Amino acid sequence: MNRKIVHVFFLLLVCYFSFFVHNRVIYADIMESRNLVTAREIVMEGNWLIPTMNGELRLEKPPLPTWVAACIELISPDNLPLQRAAAGIMATLLVFFLYGFAAYQTRRDVFGLISALVLCTSFNIILMGRTATWDIYCHSFMVGAIYFLFRAGQKTGKCWKEFIGAGIFMGLSFLGKGPVSFYALLLPFLIAWLWIYRPSFRGKKVPLLVMVGICVLISIWWPVLLYLTHKDILLAVWNKESTAWLERSVRPWYYYWKFFTETGVWAFILLVALCWTYWKQKVSLKKEYLFAVCWVFMVLICLSLLPEKKTRYLLPILIPSALVIAHFFMYYWEKVKNGGLQRADRLIWRINTLLIALIVCFLPVGVYFFFYATEKVTLGLFVSFAILLEVIAALLFYTSLKNKILGFLLGIFGLFAAVETVILPVVAGLFNNPDLKSIHAVRKIERLKHIPFYYDCKEELRIEIVYEAGCKILPYCFEKGQKVPVFPFVLVSENEPEKVFSQQQLEYLNLEVIGLYDDNKRPANTSWHSPKFVHYVTLVTEK
Repeated sequence: MNRKIVHVFFLLLVCYFSFFVHNRVIYADIMESRNLVTAREIVMEGNWLIPTMNGELRLEKPPLPTWVAACIELISPDNLPLQRAAAGIMATLLVFFLYGFAAYQTRRDVFGLISALVLCTSFNIILMGRTATWDIYCHSFMVGAIYFLFRAGQKTGKCWKEFIGAGIFMGLSFLGKGPVSFYALLLPFLIAWLWIYRPSFRGKKVPLLVMVGICVLISIWWPVLLYLTHKDILLAVWNKESTAWLERSVRPWYYYWKFFTETGVWAFILLVALCWTYWKQKVSLKKEYLFAVCWVFMVLICLSLLPEKKTRYLLPILIPSALVIAHFFMYYWEKVKNGGLQRADRLIWRINTLLIALIVCFLPVGVYFFFYATEKVTLGLFVSFAILLEVIAALLFYTSLKNKILGFLLGIFGLFAAVETVILPVVAGLFNNPDLKSIHAVRKIERLKHIPFYYDCKEELRIEIVYEAGCKILPYCFEKGQKVPVFPFVLVSENEPEKVFSQQQLEYLNLEVIGLYDDNKRPANTSWHSPKFVHYVTLVTEK
């Protein structure tokens, strides 16, 4: 069988475990809720071009991921696993784009395989590939654009297909999350590429301009439409978003110093592999290694220059980091294949790999205290999983001591497959609120269907509540003497319903409390439990 076909099937298997297995077990967070509420209202209202979120215009984010979510909502309403599967497909696409880029850059398919394997077993990539959010879309499309652009720059001739492909994927990236990936991924790539490779675009100016034109056309039509139809609101949104980058979640410039931890299991290997002064004369792919290191640090510098900083913004740095880690493994694979390792190299290899094997060896201890001792798993499941972990640890120890490079990587895949198959559902249960009584239940109450929902404008309504309720919950100011909405209606309130209305209003209202709902995902005795997720649902009718 063709080697590339084997690589494709293996990566598809890894991506299946990384992004799709048990993707329903974690509750929808605030970012997912915003996206899915907007998608639901696109379907309900039929307005695909000017989306709304809980009745208000949602212009902060470009619409492509929301359109995908809306299409899924049309096919299978309220299907969170399927919504997350779309993000998983985008993450899988990202993995294969990196595989193609790395294999083409080095002319070595095995290097592409290692890079892709490292990427789809990195912590933040797995997290984003399992949640229905925007980030994975823009960065996945941008890696596709980078792949085609790199091919165009390295090949001779006009390279029309490559430039057109790059332009299309750049435009799709912009429709995914605006200029985010252009700044956080493309700009650092261009700096590293132009500095290290110095590609020539002689004779390619026309295709290059066509690429830019395609990108602009795909990117700008939606903002232009909004400017023509909702100019004032759009300008207000732009002002709010630009101000947020400067004033919201402001962190010091060194906030991202722990960027390597976002790779998860590869954290220490990444730190070692980034020691350019040590590896620059050792690796056979010197230019490619220098390019990868430069790309990593350019991403880090660009992200650090922005005042607003969040750990999820580090997603793009994992892409060149996977290349750097792949150079580490590639060096050892070639050394072992061609005659063995020097003493210093053997020491570095074993310290890094044996540390991972040792952590895996002691994982059953954590499983015991966090899951078995708290009665989250049965004795049989605990014993079975502990034995499986010890088998994987033994494989990692063996491949580390015997310098079996690809065997060690296979052991890491086995570890992730085991954890995501067995432990992930239990992890979700560990943080669940045993007293959870979600407002989702109101969807099944027939007499509340087709009745408008309102909340007191003096209160803050979380978008997660709107998502769980399955309908718009509009604000209304129930002030003294002011007329209430048309009857009947449903009131969603943090306060007891009698305290929302004035005495004058209560004289002509009937209040029927349907229930008190607690949508906190964490138990009441923890610091994460918030009253903003506890609401009375009341049917209000006229006497």
